[in-house]
Amino acid sequence: MKYYLIAGEASGDLHASNLMTALKAQDKEADFRFLGGDLMLSAGGTLVKHYREMAFMGFIPVLLHLRTILKNMKACREDIGRYRPDVVILIDYPGFNLRIAEYVKTRLKLPVFYYISPKIWAWKRYRIKDIRKYVDRMFCILPFEKAFYSELHYPVDYVGNPTVDSVAYYRRQQAAAPDTFRRDEGLTDQPILAILAGSRKQEIKDNLPDMLAVVSSYPAYQPVIAGAPGIDPAYYRRYMGRSPAKIVFGKTYPLLHHSAAALVTSGTATLETSLFRIPQVVCYYTPLGSIVRFVFRTFFHTRYISLVNLIAGREIVQELFASRFSKKNIQSELERILHDAGYRNRMLDGYDDVIRILGEPGASLRTADLIYRLLSNH
Repeated sequence: MKYYLIAGEASGDLHASNLMTALKAQDKEADFRFLGGDLMLSAGGTLVKHYREMAFMGFIPVLLHLRTILKNMKACREDIGRYRPDVVILIDYPGFNLRIAEYVKTRLKLPVFYYISPKIWAWKRYRIKDIRKYVDRMFCILPFEKAFYSELHYPVDYVGNPTVDSVAYYRRQQAAAPDTFRRDEGLTDQPILAILAGSRKQEIKDNLPDMLAVVSSYPAYQPVIAGAPGIDPAYYRRYMGRSPAKIVFGKTYPLLHHSAAALVTSGTATLETSLFRIPQVVCYYTPLGSIVRFVFRTFFHTRYISLVNLIAGREIVQELFASRFSKKNIQSELERILHDAGYRNRMLDGYDDVIRILGEPGASLRTADLIYRLLSNH
């Protein structure tokens, strides 16, 4: 069968590539065409456009690049029309993907499946109207999403979380010994403080300088930055000042595996850090912090921004974002997770609850099996 996939950022590229590999195990004739990234390309198929040309986030960047976004959307619609796949599989990225879903369902009359739900449980619940009309099947990766969608009278499948799969695969197949990792990356024997400052340039610009300023107060530790895919090392150095921090690319899991603690922006990285059971501080800068916090409390339908707390349904890690983001607050929380054993252990116990709630690995395999069976029956 022919599959057309659309992923608009690094995490989507990862999860889509794993899904493609699982689909190939189910369907020996699988043919892929996609908007995505290098990982999807390595899984096989034809890359139409890289997500680096599509990843615009926030009102101002979207407005400034509106012509490019509309051009990409038009090209994508035309490409799907020429390819005539058996199914279009959308991975998160709702601003773009829901518009593509409308076109595919109303104009091309093709099946549309969604893997990794848009976060409409946080805001923009009105998007359920488009999901009902244009998405044939939704495969969710967060346990609470099944109950959320049930309340909106839209049945979905919880397939497990692909990050659980990724971490399990690393532990099983790729885990490097501490000495090997340190030698390969030119690190010292000092304990490591991991810095995960986001996957987008704006996030790195906003978060990295203060993160590095805080860890500079801990000379007994060595700071190591997890480089994001598609970001040039020179861009990091622009915001590092005189920090001696090393940058490692393509080594986020080994870095987390061998770290003593981590400073992490919100996103999938907070969940990855918890699965490695590494104490963390979630810190995310926003301009106009007091206003952003008011908007979050007033208009959002969730109490938390980190996946760790969202999955647990309670506060396991501190979320220092908007008006709570400051070097003083970050340092205070880092001090606690490094030197307060009781506090650190309570966080690790919370991680264990998250791991239990998420369930066993196999999200990609379960999703591929459902997709293949649904298409075969159709």
